[in-house]
Amino acid sequence: MRRARGTGDRRGGRDRGGTGAKAAEEKLTAQQTRGLKNKPNSESWRRQKLLQIHEALSQDPVDVELLRKAAQSRGGLLSDQVRRKVWPRLLGLSPYDLPRHPGRSSLQDHRDYHQVQMDVERSLAHFPRGMRPEQRAVLQEQLVAVILAVLSSRPELHYYQGYHEVALALLLVLGPRAAAALLDQLSMHHLRDFMDPTMDNTWHILNYLLPLLARESPQLHSFMERAEVGTVFALSWLLTWFGHVLPEPTHVLRLMDFFLASHPLMPIYVTAAVVLHREPEVLACPCDMPSLHQLLSRLPQPLPTESLLAQALNLFTRHPHSQLAQETSMRTHSSLSIEGSFTALRAASAHQRPDWVLQKQRQQPGCQKASGSQAGPSTLVKAAVWGLSATLGAAALAITQTALGWGPEVLWKIF
Repeated sequence: MRRARGTGDRRGGRDRGGTGAKAAEEKLTAQQTRGLKNKPNSESWRRQKLLQIHEALSQDPVDVELLRKAAQSRGGLLSDQVRRKVWPRLLGLSPYDLPRHPGRSSLQDHRDYHQVQMDVERSLAHFPRGMRPEQRAVLQEQLVAVILAVLSSRPELHYYQGYHEVALALLLVLGPRAAAALLDQLSMHHLRDFMDPTMDNTWHILNYLLPLLARESPQLHSFMERAEVGTVFALSWLLTWFGHVLPEPTHVLRLMDFFLASHPLMPIYVTAAVVLHREPEVLACPCDMPSLHQLLSRLPQPLPTESLLAQALNLFTRHPHSQLAQETSMRTHSSLSIEGSFTALRAASAHQRPDWVLQKQRQQPGCQKASGSQAGPSTLVKAAVWGLSATLGAAALAITQTALGWGPEVLWKIF
């Protein structure tokens, strides 16, 4: 793998005292929250942020830019209920215009079926703790169906190991129908470069990391270059949006908020923030590839997630990817997700009608009923599912989960 060398310009380096970075972070956070108090544990702060999200969703057109800022800023989208409303909007999708439920027909005929099945079966650690085996079995079946529904409809896309971890986060929050829609959109934009027949595009994107580190800390960059550690330690971080290495589902969902609202290269900036955060550990490590790779591959827990995300936004503002591309082999490489695709996605998502307008249109005489339902089942419906599984077993759970994918109204008919 070709290793990119940065300029090592100290004028772009970090403030060693930390005051400059801290001031920039506080300023950025204040801009993002548009006057909200930066106190994530305050109930008044939480209520005010929820109110702003609700107002953004009610605007005509939907204020997607404010939703992005809410998803990026401290605390993210706060709850799964909010995520079900906001995640589709961030990708330009309407909860009233979802594709058909991902079925099970001909799944085993797909070229990637066996690999997807094996990866899903090995991902037990990433399912919610305390989940009964029969519940997990149903979710695993749904996860395979969601992934293969996207891959079957997009034959130009190639499955990669780690794709299932992004899909799982979507499924746990949204349910199979909306998860398939969002996964399809992500696969054509944010994740597109990872889904080529080869990993060339993936390695090119990883090549942004070292020039970014060189601009922030020439000493750290030089140490990593001497150790010849490269960037492969961050491969799983990039491919899974850190889902493979973060043990807490809440942290995975917080990063999903952040990445769905950001540029496709933002995972590289978060990676840089993590490495810079660990600079003292890195410089204290033996300067050889095996030792440094082992250190960097294992993330310490807990990570200061919010401060790292704020720093990543700061890095993205101060070091645009267009400048970094001039210092890497990317200057001669065409990225499918970075050039054009993401810009088109943002432009399209800026003209969405709010739910109340869509509901009114559906109620008009002669209006064809939309094929989709709300993006995810309610908390009450989910509770009913878990209660049903405890008394009737896996067979009833499988039937009920299938009904959930079609909409809560079907569940009430079962009862």
